[in-house]
Amino acid sequence: MAQGKNSSKITPIPAAANLETWTKQDWTEGVQIDQMQDLQSVAVQTHETTYEITVLCGRTGEILIRGGRLFHERTAVQLSGASLGGSFLKMRGIYAGFCMELHIDDTRVITSPVRSLELL
Repeated sequence: MAQGKNSSKITPIPAAANLETWTKQDWTEGVQIDQMQDLQSVAVQTHETTYEITVLCGRTGEILIRGGRLFHERTAVQLSGASLGGSFLKMRGIYAGFCMELHIDDTRVITSPVRSLELL
């Protein structure tokens, strides 16, 4: 069957992207940087790379990050939070299974999903 411009395609939505599931999430496999001490560090392993993050100001999300293709040197960015790359955002959070959303200047960077993290 040919698809016309009015045909729809069914795209599966991850369970965590459902608002009810999101709000019932236990949020135990990660950290809230706004609850960490300034200058505390965390190593974050995503599906594609390892990042070293140092909290500058957890309340505002200001961090130093190094790792991946974009951050060869420690770079000051703002961590917006954890997401699935969509509309929900766990502010100032880094959680396994979720992407990190970062802002540098006027650019939003979304990492691949976090596999694990370790406080340093």
